[in-house]
Amino acid sequence: MLDQTALRTELANHYDLAPSPELAAAHAEIYGKMERVISPPDWAIFAPYIVAINKLKKQRKAVILAHNYMTPEIFHGVADVVGDSLQLAIEATKVKADVIVQCGVHFMAETSKVLNPSKTVLIPDMEAGCSLAESITAEGIAQMRAQYPGAPVVTYVNTTAEVKAASDICCTSSNAAQIVAAQESDTVIMTPDKYLAQNVARQVPQKRIVWWDGACIVHERFTAQDLNDFRTYNPDTHIIAHPECPPDVVDAADFSGSTSGIIAYVERERPAKAMLVTECSMASNISDSLPDVDFVGPCNMCPYMKKITLEKVLWSLHTMQGAVEVDASVADKARVAVQRMIDLSRQLAC
Repeated sequence: MLDQTALRTELANHYDLAPSPELAAAHAEIYGKMERVISPPDWAIFAPYIVAINKLKKQRKAVILAHNYMTPEIFHGVADVVGDSLQLAIEATKVKADVIVQCGVHFMAETSKVLNPSKTVLIPDMEAGCSLAESITAEGIAQMRAQYPGAPVVTYVNTTAEVKAASDICCTSSNAAQIVAAQESDTVIMTPDKYLAQNVARQVPQKRIVWWDGACIVHERFTAQDLNDFRTYNPDTHIIAHPECPPDVVDAADFSGSTSGIIAYVERERPAKAMLVTECSMASNISDSLPDVDFVGPCNMCPYMKKITLEKVLWSLHTMQGAVEVDASVADKARVAVQRMIDLSRQLAC
């Protein structure tokens, strides 16, 4: 666990991180991307960190990859590449920098390391885990293979490198249905998200899909009753759900899609009001680019994603601590599963 007192003392000895209205004003173009969700006083607090991080990135020859669930000050302030799990996995294969800072959770940093074994991959907080990734092990994969002999294992990228290494191919929420449909076997094992598997099963009825009993703590907490109650009092709101939600939640929504799919839907449809049934930062990160859309209603926050802060990003670049390592034999096998996903996704997009 990071010693926050020591961290702040060390950073204070090297950087002027006092709130600065002057720096805030000087970087108004960055603030313009998030001013609907971050107040001017908060921007004055964030600006010194953002300036320090962006300067240090150049010195370290580093690039920052940030998931859509990062807070706006990270997403818009310091990230070089943003996106969902598939987008970040693909972009990780193109990185030219010496250092990758993964603003996301641990399995994402592992994936970047698997795809870039010679590069330094840092995660600002090693405790940024994932309940879904922790629900499955390589032993669990072996159990499923024994129960369904010959069935290919399609594993969600929200898993450890060890689990990826035990699988045949990976998928993300944006390409899961296509990946499953492309498998030759009539029976396909999906791990570890049972709700994603159940939603995919309805999209790919020609396959018999069996699944592991795992779920995301963000998306499993939504209920169809929540959505129906909200719709009763807000009938004009477009309700958009992530496919990690239970099937009855997806049924109660107007649209379901991955994080990139959700963004594309809102940009295309431009509803007057939209409720995003997913992690809270999604709406925050796209609200300023969609000023005509009013994002309303409840969301659930991921406690693991929120462990990544500007302060910790600066710390990781300053100290070069938080390096993620993956055993070479595990990485080699995991790389095959991830690369198969990337290659098949590209083929299917053609």
